[in-house]
Formats: sequence, C-alpha cells, structure tokens
Amino acid sequence: MSRGARHTVPVDVHLILRRDGERGPEVLLSRRAGPVYASGLWHLPSGHLDPDEDMVKAVIREALEETGVLIQAEDVTAAVTVHHRPPVGSRSRIGVFFEVRRWSGQPRIMESDRCDGMDWYPLPDPMVAYCRAGLDAYRAHLPAAVHFQQPGDAIQHRPDGPDRTRLLSGPPVSGVEVPYAADVRGTGRRPDRGGDGGVLDAHRQPGMAADRTRGRHLVPEAAPQREVP
Repeated sequence: MSRGARHTVPVDVHLILRRDGERGPEVLLSRRAGPVYASGLWHLPSGHLDPDEDMVKAVIREALEETGVLIQAEDVTAAVTVHHRPPVGSRSRIGVFFEVRRWSGQPRIMESDRCDGMDWYPLPDPMVAYCRAGLDAYRAHLPAAVHFQQPGDAIQHRPDGPDRTRLLSGPPVSGVEVPYAADVRGTGRRPDRGGDGGVLDAHRQPGMAADRTRGRHLVPEAAPQREVP
C-alpha cells in the first residue's frame, strides 16, 4: 500500500442516448465548438460531476443542459467505464458512460457557445478518441476500457493512428462468460466494426443471453421511446 499522497482523478459522465433509426441503432452526438477542448470534434453529451452529486443525477442534468431532454432516473443504465489519460497534460480521469433509451423532449442544441452541431449517427468522424474508446467497449459488450494516450497523440480518433484502447472483460455472469471475451480480452484490439461500420449494430440489450455454442446473441426488442424526433 502506497504511503504517498492519495491519488484522485476527475469523474466524467457520458450520455449514450440511443434510438432505432432507419439505418439501425443510432446515438446522439454533438460537435464541440468555441474555445474548448477538442473543438470541432464529435462527442457524446457529457460533463463533470458537481460537488456531492451522484453520477445518475449528473448525467440527467447534463442531458437537460446540453440537449434539452428530460430523463428519469429509472431509465438510466450503466454501460461502460473508461480510465482515460489525454495526450495533453498528465492527469488521468474516469469516464462513466450511461445508456438511455427512453426520454421526453426533442434533442436540440442548448449551449450554442460550446456546440455547433447535433444529430443522430451510427459513428461519425472526426470524433474525440476518448469518446470512441467508450463506444468501442460499448459495441463489444464489454464493461470497461483503459485509454491512456501519449504526448503527441491526436485528440481525435484516427483509424491509422496508434491504438491506445485496451478493452477489459467482466467476470462470468451465472456461468456465462462475457461475449467476445475470447476475441478482445487483454489484446487491446478494437472489435470488428461489421455491418456498415456503425458502432451499434450488435450491442447488448437488457436481459440479453449469450449462446456460447453458436457465438450469437439473443436480444429482446428495445423498449419504446417516449418521443423520437
């Protein structure tokens, strides 16, 4: 056990607001603008915890502040946790990604000084590499990822750049191992995109069961949304 000063990190919350579009599953993304980190890049609605604020309340607050949608606490589902270190500076952070499929209101730009675009996408470019690491784990049905960038790395995701994402599997649940564990556990490789390149073609649903013999996933129908713009 270390006897030095206790290490602390900031905590971010990220909203995976998901709908079933004409092209298949889509998530809401916004394009950062103005004098902010990663300006010009696409990112999930996100933000930091306020003092003494729990994570669920934080993601609900950020959703309202950035997109104008109202979310109930019972509709917030934990999706992915990412331990990230940016290429600028040396302080790492924890990002907790939450999936929401049910909400009220139509998403719209609420902070025009920080956002100049908002739309539904399978997976756009250019995108913040940190956000892409979380979505890679999300699509691979894995609960966590380590994404430690090095000085000189690009802030944006680059397919031809160094792969800093290490996907982490979870423990077996009721004797069934996490899907895709054999393919990505400990390799640091991104999952096969498949389909049209969208990150969401095969993500898990609540109550999903895995058929280990055939390598497929049994997915119930998605819950209906209160409003889909």
